[in-house]
Amino acid sequence: MDGDCRKKIVFLIGAMEGGGAERVFVTLLRHLDRSRFKPYLVLLRAEGEFMSQVPKDVVVHTLHPSRQYPTWADSFPLMSSLVQLMRRIRPQAVLSTGGMNLALVLARPGLPRGTRVLIRECSVLSARLSTDTRHPRLWKSLYRYLYRWADRVVCQSDSMVTEMSDKFHLRQQSSIRIYNPIDIDRVQELGRSGGNPYSGVGPQLVAAGRLSQEKGFDLLLAAMPKVIERLPHTQLTILGQGPLRAALAEQIQRLGLAGSVSLSGFQQNPWPYLYHADLFVLSSRRECFGNVLLEALALETPAVAVDCPGAMREIYGSNPAVRIVPQGDATSLAEAIVAACRTNKYERINPRSSAEWLAKFALKKVVEEYSALF
Repeated sequence: MDGDCRKKIVFLIGAMEGGGAERVFVTLLRHLDRSRFKPYLVLLRAEGEFMSQVPKDVVVHTLHPSRQYPTWADSFPLMSSLVQLMRRIRPQAVLSTGGMNLALVLARPGLPRGTRVLIRECSVLSARLSTDTRHPRLWKSLYRYLYRWADRVVCQSDSMVTEMSDKFHLRQQSSIRIYNPIDIDRVQELGRSGGNPYSGVGPQLVAAGRLSQEKGFDLLLAAMPKVIERLPHTQLTILGQGPLRAALAEQIQRLGLAGSVSLSGFQQNPWPYLYHADLFVLSSRRECFGNVLLEALALETPAVAVDCPGAMREIYGSNPAVRIVPQGDATSLAEAIVAACRTNKYERINPRSSAEWLAKFALKKVVEEYSALF
């Protein structure tokens, strides 16, 4: 016995790539009270843009270095490795997210007795299964059965809690809503202290996220010719990496947007781009939460957002700084961008009006909610 009475908490995720779930885990790892908790990070592969931001005192374990995400062929050796590691660590709780959720609940029978199994769902699950799987009804039944094995399913909005109850038949008390944490002070400090990354007349538009189908950057690019027709000096910067980078680059060339659109990759400090932009655009086909939209609003940058499945209306619908447009309509998106740029040019959001609205996403509040869960 080492006399350490802190609770051991394991954070389980595939890799530390540059996505919203990874940023949430890094934020929790940085701010979890070390007098009460001893955090561990368990990965399939110890790589990704956020690895450098993992605090030095966090013990990192790697389960399956040859793969980033498990396949069904990997399930049994992966579960075996996970169970063996948990028996060595003997944590009080394990919090998983993304592709590791099913692996954790499948491993549950072998975990040390008393280990709390906590799942953080990071997608609009019914929408994801409908579009991203070949047999959605089968997958839905599988999730409906296996998620009952978790002690709690952490949802990022009240609408997700309702979905878990209505579509996956989870008991109401099995799901808990915890908003994603936004480190407002850090976002504002780094955003305002960084130099202006833009040049030219503008207006300057910015979008950010994983370059994947659900983020809808192809829709945003389809809207850009109509925007440029009305505002010829418009520049769009897209931040992020992902599997569709080549396809998006080809679309930029095909639409003649090479002089107006930049794919600027993942940025360790994206906030100067958000702060100095005239407008932030969220074009997602589905979005559980939209961390980066909140960060833009914290930096007093107005936004246009597609009304996608998830918590869009719940979280942002009452904020006058966000113009919400119909899903899948490039013309409506272009018109909203033009109207927002003309209305908001050289104007910022009134920080006093947004301070109370942002408080429910404040870092301290969300970390306290996770601490109570642990």
